[in-house]
Amino acid sequence: MRILLVGQSYYRKDNGQAVFTIRLAEGLAAAGQEVMVLAPSEKGVASRHIVNGVIVQTVPALHIGYNLNITAFSDSLVESVLDEFRPDIVHIQDHLFLSRTALRLARRRHLPVVGTNHFLPNNWSNNLYIPRSVQGVVHKAMWRNMLEVFNQLDAATTPTETAVAILRKQDIRIPVKAISCGVNQDEFYPRPDLDPAIMRRRYGLALDRTLFLYVGRIDREKGLDDLVDAAELLKHEPIQFVIAGKGLYRDILIEHTNSRSLNHVVVFPGFVPSEDLPLLINSCDAFIMPSAQELQSIATLEAMSCAKPVLAANARALPELVEHGVNGYLFAPFNPASIAGAVQLFLSKRERWAEMGEASLAKSRPHHLSNTVQRYIEWYESVLGRTLYAQARQPNQPMSVTTKG
Repeated sequence: MRILLVGQSYYRKDNGQAVFTIRLAEGLAAAGQEVMVLAPSEKGVASRHIVNGVIVQTVPALHIGYNLNITAFSDSLVESVLDEFRPDIVHIQDHLFLSRTALRLARRRHLPVVGTNHFLPNNWSNNLYIPRSVQGVVHKAMWRNMLEVFNQLDAATTPTETAVAILRKQDIRIPVKAISCGVNQDEFYPRPDLDPAIMRRRYGLALDRTLFLYVGRIDREKGLDDLVDAAELLKHEPIQFVIAGKGLYRDILIEHTNSRSLNHVVVFPGFVPSEDLPLLINSCDAFIMPSAQELQSIATLEAMSCAKPVLAANARALPELVEHGVNGYLFAPFNPASIAGAVQLFLSKRERWAEMGEASLAKSRPHHLSNTVQRYIEWYESVLGRTLYAQARQPNQPMSVTTKG
């Protein structure tokens, strides 16, 4: 098959949607599919290059902030990509500028178009500082805007059954399937022989404290304020919260931490490159995810694949990954006292840490990236089959989709 992936995130591994797109694209290419990705240009101008077997075509973009960009007036470039690459199927990753263009132009060619939803309104409204009093109205408008795109698709996926239920509650009218984002277990795996002091020293982390690692975007909706508030309650415990990543809220969070003299309890090592991330995860004692807005959480899956216990908010899709008392502990979202309680409970169960880590590892195994890639190939083939059948019922409609491989 020739598969065109389209999305508004840059082609770099610094947010969940981008990580998923890159791993899916490279996994499909490794499985023998022909794959091209359309993504915004970080430099503002169009370019084309090949990365691990994937043709990456960037489109001109106006950069307006961290991972925020506008890709208007891209019709001619998208047209040329569709004409040259001749995809069998187009797979959009969001409902934004570039994906809308690809959908509109692909439909003119009678190409099947599918999508994966990574969107929740809360992820936007919190970062836009929309007052709680009007968030309900704003969220409804955001869902309408998303559904006006996704209800034009042939089918959609989203990472978990929780995420499927959310879409169905919003009156999505196309078939929706849960397919895990997956985790590359050739990169993320337990390393019992690793000396944790090496990575702890590299990133300036405590050698004599229990480390709880968070990895991801540092934005308002991630619940990291609650983590800092919990640190205040735990400042006399021998622990350290490690908040790794970058984002719009990082400087504000550091300022909050410094103003409360919590630098010994909360540290910000910055963005961790791909080659270091599995080593850093293996050098910490547990993973912590305070966000109440996760449709899956790739970072949590990566920690589980490294056999780490997980402390997570009891919200959205996180309980699909974390079973309370089995591979970690759940705490109430937006509740620093509950976070502190879960941390203290974890500290009191040191003899179970290895057992909980093994339970995490076992829960992560069905999410192997190879399983995700195979499920996507089968899903594409099923959509193509339905499309060909529909076209065959219209004898005057030209067949424009072919499959191979």
